[in-house]
Amino acid sequence: MGLQEFWFIAIAVLFIGYFVLEGFDFGVGMLMPFLGRERSPRSDSEERHADAEVGEKRRRAVLNTIGPVWDGNEVWLITAGGALFAAFPEWYATLFAGFYLPLLLILVALILRICAIEYRGKIDDPVWRRRCDLGIGIGSWVPAVLWGVAFANIVSGVAIDENKKVTAGLLDLLGPYALLGGATMALVFALHGAVFIALKTSGDVHEDAVRMAVRLSIPALIVGGGFALWTQLAHGTTWTWILVGVAAASLIAVVALTAKVREGWAFVFTTVAVIAVVVLLFGSLFPDVMPSTTDPAFSLTVENASSSPYTLKVMTWAAAFMAPVVIGYQAWTYWVFRKRISTAHIPDSIGLSLGRSK
Repeated sequence: MGLQEFWFIAIAVLFIGYFVLEGFDFGVGMLMPFLGRERSPRSDSEERHADAEVGEKRRRAVLNTIGPVWDGNEVWLITAGGALFAAFPEWYATLFAGFYLPLLLILVALILRICAIEYRGKIDDPVWRRRCDLGIGIGSWVPAVLWGVAFANIVSGVAIDENKKVTAGLLDLLGPYALLGGATMALVFALHGAVFIALKTSGDVHEDAVRMAVRLSIPALIVGGGFALWTQLAHGTTWTWILVGVAAASLIAVVALTAKVREGWAFVFTTVAVIAVVVLLFGSLFPDVMPSTTDPAFSLTVENASSSPYTLKVMTWAAAFMAPVVIGYQAWTYWVFRKRISTAHIPDSIGLSLGRSK
C-alpha cells in the first residue's frame, strides 16, 4: 500500500471519528426539544411555572450530556478538512468549489449551534432560551441531512469537466439517492443521540430517551438499510457486501436492545452501524475520490488528485506523533465525564435577567 492509499484510508478514518462522535452530538441537538418537554402541563399559572422549570432542567440535563465533549468532537472535522487539503488538494478544490452552497450551509448551521450552546445559559430568560434551543435544533438537523446528501453525491458522482470543475447545479445534487442519504444520516444520528442520552442520564430523562430510541430504531433500520442496499447495488464491490450486512445486523440489534433497555450495548451497535455505513461509502468510492458523470476520464482518483510523495511522507510523520496525543486526550475527557446525569444534578438557572415575566 502506497502513501496515496494510506491517506485515503486516513481521511476515511477521520470522517468515521467525526460521524461517530459528532453524530450523537447532532442527535442530542435534534431530540433536545422533544426530551425536554414538561410531562404534565397544568392550567394553574403557578403550576405551569413549576412545570416550565422542570422542563428547563430536563433540557439542560439533555444538553449537559454533550457539554464537556461536543467542541472536542468537532476537531475531527477540522482535522479531516486539513488532511484532505494537504493530501489531496485537487479533491479539496473540486469538492469545495462544486459543493460550495451545501458546505456553506453546514458551516453556518454549525456556527449557529455553537453560539446557541455557548450563550444559552448566559441570560436567564425563557424567550432567549427558546431561541437558543431553536438554534441548536437547526444547527443539528441541517448538517446531519446535508452531510448525507454530500456524501451520497460524492459516491454516485457529479458532472465534472476536463478542468476538474463541477458543472452541476444545486438542484442536480438533490436526486432521490442523495435525499435518501440525507434521511439516513438524520435518522441514524437521531437514534445514535437518543441511545447516547439514555446511556448518560438517569431518571425521567433516561426513560424518555429509551422510549425515543425505541421509536426511532425501526425507521432508522428501514431507511438506513435501503440506502446501504442502494449504495451496494449501484456502486459497491464484492467485499462491501460485508459492510451492508454489518450495518443491517447492527441496526437490527439496536431495535432489540433498546426494547430491552440495554442502552450500553445499543450504543455500541449504533456506533458500529455508523462505522459500517461510512466505510461502505469510502469503499464504494475507491479508487476514485470524485467520480465524473460527464466522462470517466475526468474523474478524480487517489493518483491524479494527490500531493507529491514528499508532502505525503511529511504528513505521515506528523500524524504518527500527533494522533496518539489527541486521541489520548479525548479518551481521557470521556473517562472523566463518564457518570450519568439527572435533573437532580442541575442547579437553578443563573444569568443576566432581561426583566421579562416568566
